[in-house]
Amino acid sequence: MAVPKVCGIETEYGVVLRGAADPNPVLASSVLINGYVEHHKVGWDFEDESPGVDARGERRAGAQPPEIETHLVNTVLTNGARYYVDHAHPEYSTPECSDALELVLADKAGERVLARSMLAARSLIEPGQEVVVYKNNSDGKGNSYGTHENYLVDRALPFATLVRHLLPWFVTRQVFTGAGKVGSENGAAPVDYQISSRADFFEEEVGLETTLKRPIVNTRDEPHADPQLYRRLHVIAGDANLCEVATFLKVGTTAIVLAMVEDDFFENAGGRKDFSVSGPVAAMRVVSHDPTCKATVELADGSRMTAVELQWEYLRLAQKYADETGLAMCGGPDVGGAVLGRWESVLTALEHDPSTLDGQLDWVTKLSLLGAYVGRDGLAWSDPKLALLDLQYSDVRPDRSLYERLVRAGKIERLLDEADVMSATTDPPETTRAYFRGGCLARWPDAVVAANWDSIILDVGSDPLKRIPMMEPLRGSREHVEELFATVSTPAELVARLST
Repeated sequence: MAVPKVCGIETEYGVVLRGAADPNPVLASSVLINGYVEHHKVGWDFEDESPGVDARGERRAGAQPPEIETHLVNTVLTNGARYYVDHAHPEYSTPECSDALELVLADKAGERVLARSMLAARSLIEPGQEVVVYKNNSDGKGNSYGTHENYLVDRALPFATLVRHLLPWFVTRQVFTGAGKVGSENGAAPVDYQISSRADFFEEEVGLETTLKRPIVNTRDEPHADPQLYRRLHVIAGDANLCEVATFLKVGTTAIVLAMVEDDFFENAGGRKDFSVSGPVAAMRVVSHDPTCKATVELADGSRMTAVELQWEYLRLAQKYADETGLAMCGGPDVGGAVLGRWESVLTALEHDPSTLDGQLDWVTKLSLLGAYVGRDGLAWSDPKLALLDLQYSDVRPDRSLYERLVRAGKIERLLDEADVMSATTDPPETTRAYFRGGCLARWPDAVVAANWDSIILDVGSDPLKRIPMMEPLRGSREHVEELFATVSTPAELVARLST
């Protein structure tokens, strides 16, 4: 049986310090985070960070894994999230979530944290300056930054098996995960508008890197859990989504596909077993560069299919898998079933008329918005005004964001209640270990010395400091620790209870 698909999203936000003679992005990112957590910062424990470990079993010659920058601002929030400076970007890593809808909530809460951070940063910068952030994936100058997904996967599953199934999956899921983008970059063929903001930047099929020679399937093997039981699939082949439906589909469908791979369902369910695409890197761009969704890619067996047609194949298998398993590891019939229903309706719309998904998928919503400007003002797609509008769509400031303007106009379909989103900026998910991490931070902020995903370090008032391991992502939930929290009043009591 597949392991539960605990999941998370790490978003690197675009950042600019306006009005400064030296608009240093590292400084701008630091100001954002320091402003938000000015009164109390909890350090990040780097002991378990190992970005150079490769899931293929060895360090490849010439590989350049991300560097660990321990000197930059790095903190943990009461909602269980990590908020830090990653190279030249503010990065918000959601707390661990147990299903796709819970993760949509956590990801949207991150946007609100960044919006509050911009307001808080004003007290730390000079008059006339402003820190502005964008939830996008490219600065339009050849630089791309990531939105990474993470999924709990069974360690026993051979990584080569994952690669075989995930390459065609990531190539084709763009049709509903893409954020949309004006033009092309990174030496790609010229195009007016494309589905994905990241597709042009992938240059390898499989690899450890995330900033150079970007691979479609990333091999970083850093489980943040019991390494004997689990691996963390680190997905870098995704866009920064604002539409809640797009994020829900991106995470929910991928979780189901991973569960099917773990349960060897592709081999045992009958029908097509191998969806391998010939030349996945080139196919990634072919799919992205065709907003009509009619372009075909060649499969390994010599046949040709559109991305939508291949997605239908995945969906039919997923529906059969749901009938047999109930999707218990992907949110059960409520969340998992909702993913399947939305997946089917979106593929139907993409097949017949993608424009009907305006307000559900980012790339369609953005295309409709920009197309209106093109038609009204007679603009060419190469006009710089459209690139600026593309950027403004992703502006996190509520009063400047074109996306938020559409939300206020009722043109975006929401899956969440805004009150729940605001609560999620401070309250952790209740179904994972994030609840324990966030609960400790909320109760004893001065006693939490440092934390990371799989442990927390407490000062109990006497030497030595106490490290509490959290190697099981689904332990430490409200169900597990609510009674414990109710019966202790100090970190020392907590540690004593956990030691018995």
